[in-house]
This record gives sequence, C-alpha cells and structure tokens, in this order.
Amino acid sequence: MNYTKINEIEIKNWLKENLNEERYIHSLGTAQCAKELAEKYGLNEEKAYIAGLLHDCAKCFSSEKLLEIINNNLEVEQAEMLNYKTLHAPVSAYYAKEKFGVDDKEILSAIRWHTLGKLDMTEFEKIIFLADKIEPNTRDKEYSEKIINYLNEKNGLNKALLKCYKETIKSLVKRDLKICLLTIEIYNKLEDLVNV
Repeated sequence: MNYTKINEIEIKNWLKENLNEERYIHSLGTAQCAKELAEKYGLNEEKAYIAGLLHDCAKCFSSEKLLEIINNNLEVEQAEMLNYKTLHAPVSAYYAKEKFGVDDKEILSAIRWHTLGKLDMTEFEKIIFLADKIEPNTRDKEYSEKIINYLNEKNGLNKALLKCYKETIKSLVKRDLKICLLTIEIYNKLEDLVNV
C-alpha cells in the first residue's frame, strides 16, 4: 500500500477495533466495490481500494468527538453541520491523513465528499461516492441494482449519481427532513449533465 504509512492488515485491525461489525463489513465491501469501479473506468484501483477502506474510519466516533475534531482542526461547510450523519466524512479524511499517513489529494477528497458529494466531482470522487451506496455486503440489493443498471449505459456514472440523489431527496422528503442547498445544486447539475 504505497498510499498509507501502515499496511493493509494494520489498517483493517484498527478499523475492526474502532468500527462496529456492520460498519467494518461495509468498509470492506466499499473498498472492493471501489476497486472494481476503478477498473471499469480505468482509474487507479489501489487508490480506490484505500479510499473505500478508509471512507468511514470516523463513522463510529461520538458526535462530541466528531465536533471536537472539526472545531479544532477543520473548516466544514455549514450544510454538513445540519446533520450529524455527515460529520464523519470530513473527520474520516482528516484521520486518513493524520492517522494513516494518506497524503494523496484525490483519496482525501473522495473520502471528504463521500456523503454529500460536491459540485463538479471527479470520476474518482464519483466512484467512491457510488461504491459507498451500492457495495453488496450491507446495502439493500434492490436499491443497489437500480443504481448499478445505470453504470452500464453511456454517461453511466452521471446517471447512477443522479439516481442516488433522486433517491436521497425522496427519502428526505418522506421523513420530513431538510434538504441542504448543496444537494439540490448537485441534483440540478447532474440533470444538466445527463440531459445534454
């Protein structure tokens, strides 16, 4: 693993100790799915695997610990602060760098934006975002299949992402939760990209 200061076994041991079992299994699935998507799209498979493995490394930290790390070390968008479920993404990127020695900007950015996404995501960021949503170990198979079907089409990455955002927005509306402006902006941009 040329992109970390410790080896894969040590990373997995740390994840086992710091994530619950389901989250650990999810991380392994995301890493493998990211590697496969990287191969499909001609991207760096090793980098994708590492990004997938570490994308949720801070997921099981308490909200207090996440907020402490953010307040002391990071600049975080206000939109991310609306929902505690998104706080782990910037902290996971921070941990990937500080704890595991990742200094590759592409890996760190993909981890950083794997929950909300961002405007103008790179292909690498898109595959990490998608791998998190469709990995087979813990994700709903019916949901995943809807997304995966788009990946085989022309402009498949953008179509798959758009489907993810549609499902997310539907879920937020159904649960009577706020939709951050960034999510709407990304959705609108993807609509433009898919309908050119």
